[in-house]
Order: sequence, then C-alpha cells, then structure tokens
Amino acid sequence: MDALIDRMQAQPGDLLLIVADMPNVVAATLDKLRRLFAERLELADPQVLSWAWIVDFPLVEWNADENRWDAVHHPFTAPLDEDLHMLSSDPGKVRAKAYDLILNGYEAGGGSIRIHRRNVQQQLFDLLGISPETAQAQFGHMLEAFEYGAPPHGGIAPGIDRIVMILANEDTIREVMAFPKTQQAIDLMTNAPSPVDERQLRDLHIRSVE
Repeated sequence: MDALIDRMQAQPGDLLLIVADMPNVVAATLDKLRRLFAERLELADPQVLSWAWIVDFPLVEWNADENRWDAVHHPFTAPLDEDLHMLSSDPGKVRAKAYDLILNGYEAGGGSIRIHRRNVQQQLFDLLGISPETAQAQFGHMLEAFEYGAPPHGGIAPGIDRIVMILANEDTIREVMAFPKTQQAIDLMTNAPSPVDERQLRDLHIRSVE
C-alpha cells in the first residue's frame, strides 16, 4: 500500500481508482471514471475547448475469440516506416500512421495515411488471414494500381456535428443533427424504416423474405 501511494504521489484527501482487466477494458473504464468525476466535481470548465492529437495507434490487435490479428483502424492503414520490420515478427508492436483529433474528450476528427505499396499491403493481408485469392477478388484493382506507382495518400474526416454539439453545450449529437434518429434507429421526419410497396420492390429487383 505504501509503495502504491508513493508511486501515485498521493496526498491526504486524494482518491486512487484502480482497474484491473485487459488493457482496452482498463483504458475505457478509467476514461469513463475520469469524465464522471470531472463532471460531478466540476473539474472541467465547459467554456474551455481542449484539443489534442492522438497518434501512434497500434496497427493491429489480437482477437482472442477468433485467434487472429485484426486491423485496429482498417486493413489499408499504413504502418510506421520504422516499425515495418516487425510486421511479421512482432505485429502487436507495430504502430500505424493513424491519427485522431480530440476535443474535450470527444473524437472531433480521424484519419490515416494509406498503404501505397503492393508488397506491404499483401504482407498485411497475410497477417490478417486474408488469402491471396480473396484479396485478388475483392481488392485486385487496388493491388494492380499500386504496381503503377501510387503516391502516398491519406486524409482526415472531421466530425462537424460533434464539434457543433460541444459548442452548443449539448450532451448528444441528436440535438444538433438535422434529421436525428431515435434510439431505435427510426427517423421521425419520414418514419423510416417503414414498409415498402411490393411494386417498388419488384421494380428494383429486390425480394423480401421473412
């Protein structure tokens, strides 16, 4: 107990919260606790906009249920050049060229630099268990394009609705979206999803089977 207090540099009156589980569960739980106490104890000024870039995401994560590696972002995110040599030997330590822009704890934007070399893309497909036949069938056009010298490319998608939500001091983006959905994913403006006329389905060559 003394070592724990010393390591945390705790002072009388401090509250230490300890969560023990898998790393992703621990991080998510501590994040929720941090937000909860910031709100209850009024430690965060709602009038202050705090921005942060999150980088060095892991490229892949181990899926214990399926006994395989999964892409953290998507299978087209490029690994950091200095980590590329670990892709086959120690993939869990490979970092991705991915980035998130955080505003007051919310993701306000996210993106990545994409793989533009066929050999690297094929290496990642192999790691994720995507067979050469499947890769060729689904992404053959992209792999072929890489052979002609695709330039490095990437981007970022800003969450405009989430930024507006924060600026408007709302708790949910439903309050700032033009056509929000309910918790049951129903659009109150158009009452969608709703039954479709059989003639419409026939015209679109769609068949509904219960």
